[in-house]
Amino acid sequence: MVVCGDDGLAHRLAAELRGVYREQVTLVVPPSVRRVRQPVVGRARAASAALLDRVSAAVNRTGNGDPVGTGREVEATEPTEDVLAEAGVERATALALVYDDDETNIRAALTARRLNPRLRLVLRLYNRRLGQHIEELLDQTAALAAGDGTAPGSGPGGRPGGGEGSTTVLSDADTAAPALAATALVGTSKVVDTDGILLRAVERDPPRPGEVADPGLCTLALLSATSNDPAGADGSENSGAQGPQLLPDAAAVRAATGRGTVVLEQVSYSGPSLSAGRAGVPAFGELFSRRLRWSLAGLGACVVALAVALMVVTGDHPLHATYVTLLDLFSINEPAHNKDSGRQILQLLSGFVGLLLLPVLLAAVLEALGTFRSASALRKPPRGLGGHVVLLGLGKIGTRVLTRLREMNIPVVCVEADPEARGMATARRLRVPVVLGDVTQEGVLEAAKIHRAHSLLALTSVDTTNLEAVLYARSVRSRLRVVLRLYDDDFATAVYRTLRAAHPFALTRSRSVTHLAAPSFAGAMMGRQILGAIPVERRVLLFAALRVAGHPQLEGKTVGEAFRAGAWRVLALEVSDGVLDGERAGGAAPEGAAGRGSRLVWELPDTYVLRGSDRVVLAATRRGLAELLGRRARRGADV
Repeated sequence: MVVCGDDGLAHRLAAELRGVYREQVTLVVPPSVRRVRQPVVGRARAASAALLDRVSAAVNRTGNGDPVGTGREVEATEPTEDVLAEAGVERATALALVYDDDETNIRAALTARRLNPRLRLVLRLYNRRLGQHIEELLDQTAALAAGDGTAPGSGPGGRPGGGEGSTTVLSDADTAAPALAATALVGTSKVVDTDGILLRAVERDPPRPGEVADPGLCTLALLSATSNDPAGADGSENSGAQGPQLLPDAAAVRAATGRGTVVLEQVSYSGPSLSAGRAGVPAFGELFSRRLRWSLAGLGACVVALAVALMVVTGDHPLHATYVTLLDLFSINEPAHNKDSGRQILQLLSGFVGLLLLPVLLAAVLEALGTFRSASALRKPPRGLGGHVVLLGLGKIGTRVLTRLREMNIPVVCVEADPEARGMATARRLRVPVVLGDVTQEGVLEAAKIHRAHSLLALTSVDTTNLEAVLYARSVRSRLRVVLRLYDDDFATAVYRTLRAAHPFALTRSRSVTHLAAPSFAGAMMGRQILGAIPVERRVLLFAALRVAGHPQLEGKTVGEAFRAGAWRVLALEVSDGVLDGERAGGAAPEGAAGRGSRLVWELPDTYVLRGSDRVVLAATRRGLAELLGRRARRGADV
């Protein structure tokens, strides 16, 4: 396996392949990953840089050229053809290109495909549409090199698989965004939405004495035994028996008294929502300020009162009295010289109201013009906004999270220091209020209405900035729900424990984007389709789609027998023809599979027997998925 990258995702992915899948990995990174990289376009490739790359690669080799231990590290400023050849791409099984720059990944992928047409490629691309085209192009190139017209790694019906020469395009932002965005829902829900498959999970508090916890569709995990302890830490894989238990069996769930659970169920948002409206057309309430609307309403009430008074004094018909009042209002009626005093007083009052109406109408015209001119500009948080989500950072991750939150109609206020940030265009298009300013400066969070917010998502790329924003927000509102993006696990554990102890009644979560994304990239390198990941404290639960054939742990067994606690669990069955066979091999077919019209059947009975031709969706731990997808286990398997 070869991993090329310039940030934390490359190191996390290499560690995942070495520690979980026991693969030999060559890691290609710049000489200093902390150095700010220059733009790729137009950058000269000096001969000295190429020489340094080759020397660095040679230093990381042993005397006989074999990898050191389970992998080696190559230092290179760019993934050039010489660097890829030195890293062993021509002999590698899979290559992951996870540079932060899309163009760098594309250029390296084209070069690698030329060096090894049978290489399995995994690319990190933020641009979704471009990623689809690049995936098709590279697959077609591999197919032509193989001498046939079928896409490499294709499964039945032309579905993409993970065979030799296949190409998979992933985005760390798309992988992590659902889990981060779901923290803004009621409870602490997690959502995985990939390829039209929607998986929802929600954390539940421990049941009270005498109550029986509702398991939902199934119980995915038991939370740490210290999850209700204010000084307790977010559990990880090193927490032992006190840490979270993924995919427990029924006996473990019954015995886990006092522990929270993560179960599959439907979740929804019960807070206020912002109407999307028509694109580019502001709502009527946004045309005029609240003060101007009250002024217009007051003048309208005066006109009605004058019309009613005129009708009482003169005995006119209501329509005629209203008409005469409007004439007096606009000073186009004849003077009431020969009328009684009551009529004359009403005419004077109407003229006075007309004088007040002129500046109000002028202000209304100016405000409406200003609103239309700023329709494509950044909005400010509206007055009276509350129950919203404050999102810090509009980079790659923040932009994806913003899009997901607005899809769920959750009100959002963004805070961004860079007016040219990637997500500013998305915020304008979605008409989301944005506060421009450094979040560490006084008054910025107040402008985002943090004192009335529902939750805070600190998703900038700097851990200390996220921590400072959260600490200040908690000083303003102690029970505010906060989610931090933190890379370092030890730092995240210390922060989590301290915040829990200081604010025991407030929800605090820390998430690492690379920790959420690395398992999906690793599974793709192993040739399997990873649908998504759900964080359970500092652990990750994966969802994968695979064909049963070639997996003795699944093939020929019932759903109940195939379940292995702490490793994997079959959740759904894909129905290829819309109709399943009836009972076979002593197992009953899922009810309603023939008439649902859905390709996924979730209510699988434990007696259903899995055949080799079945394609299933399962939840698995990292090590459980590694066992299923190990090289020895997957010989002859077809995704």
